Amino acid sequence: MTTRADVLDTGLSVDAIRRDLTGVGIAQSVHVYGSIDSTTTRLARLARAGAPDGTVVIADAQTAARGRDGAPWFSPPGLNLYLSVLFRRPLAIKDVPGFAFTASLALADTVEELGLHPVIRWPNDILVDGKKVAGTLVECAVRGDVVDYVILGVGINLNVTRAELHAALGPAGRFATSLGAFLREPIDRNAFAAAFLRSLDEWTTIYDARGASTVLAAWRDRDILGGRRVDVHEADGLVYQGRVLGVQAEGALVVQDTRGWRHEVTTGEVRLAD
Repeated sequence: MTTRADVLDTGLSVDAIRRDLTGVGIAQSVHVYGSIDSTTTRLARLARAGAPDGTVVIADAQTAARGRDGAPWFSPPGLNLYLSVLFRRPLAIKDVPGFAFTASLALADTVEELGLHPVIRWPNDILVDGKKVAGTLVECAVRGDVVDYVILGVGINLNVTRAELHAALGPAGRFATSLGAFLREPIDRNAFAAAFLRSLDEWTTIYDARGASTVLAAWRDRDILGGRRVDVHEADGLVYQGRVLGVQAEGALVVQDTRGWRHEVTTGEVRLAD
């Protein structure tokens, strides 16, 4: 029996992805799996076993994927892209959030290559026309005072339908869609993976050569929240409305509430005010 996934997807392939990565520093080692718990969890195991800088893990489906603050990430098979990349860099712990901005920038550039107009919503969402199409996640391990490794993970809705998202996510599905839904045609997962890895290699090279300030400036240019009024629901239960003043290099969102108090938001939910 032919399913919609069979029609949309020609199959994830290491060879197909690597063919488009000539001259790219990362992704010298690429692992493609069927259904696993999550690409980040699997890559962390490989990292602890000594996997080298630039190792990539891609999965057809994930059974226990998580987004920011532990929220589940809908990861059906045969439709989308779930990918994590390992970095071994001499970073201080405080520098990890700024380094992680490279993933959002790379995703935005890759989406833009499709002819769409993406923006970034702090801290890790990629939006097109106000709908979430992708997200990023950072995980790191430390050894004493030194970062042992950083994993940048991404999940991109490529070919899942709006109906499938609504059914899986409930009311939250109203704020999500896929790139294929915008383009009205299926998107090749191998080609998108290669394009993203090329862009990520470029942005991490820029970070290494020019520093975090250059990456942060580029991130702010794509940021949709800067200067706008937002509703903030912090993880500790604090709720308020205010105006976004900017994002710190350490990753915190700075919001001035209606009473003039400044908040450095690191967890919770932030949405544009009605």
